Amino acid sequence: MEIEIRHIEKSDVEAVKDIYDQPHVEEGTLQLPYQSTDMWMSRLDALTNFIGLVAVVDEKVVGHLGVHTTDRHRRKHVASLVIAVCASVQGKGIAKKLMSAAIDLCDNWLNIRKIELQVYVDNERAIALYKKFGFEIEGELKEYGFKAGKYVSAYAMGRVKEI
Repeated sequence: MEIEIRHIEKSDVEAVKDIYDQPHVEEGTLQLPYQSTDMWMSRLDALTNFIGLVAVVDEKVVGHLGVHTTDRHRRKHVASLVIAVCASVQGKGIAKKLMSAAIDLCDNWLNIRKIELQVYVDNERAIALYKKFGFEIEGELKEYGFKAGKYVSAYAMGRVKEI
């Protein structure tokens, strides 16, 4: 299976929305169900300091990753990540390929020293992936989000570029 990683285009918004509409993604993120395509389009248009990547297999968008940076002078060395992969291709290297591309961008093109993310404590698969890329658990965020009718905690994870 050939996985192409490229920048997100406006024509990808419907496919990205469909990924985030999947139950496993809704449960693993802070996204609400039933988001409109218009909302996703306006979100993409409004984002600044953001690089969106998609993973494409057989001309179909099957994964999304966002790299967020800031204009805040004392935090310009930090980026945060969000990632989602279609259920039909989980376990096939999509997330790994997206993470590799994001880390290459951060390390070699954006001059990012630290990458941060949050992940629910029960998302063992994602935690294992992040650890493979050098992320460490930096703390636990109690009752970080609300999902499936209850409050759930998340880990704050970070990766500091070795120099």
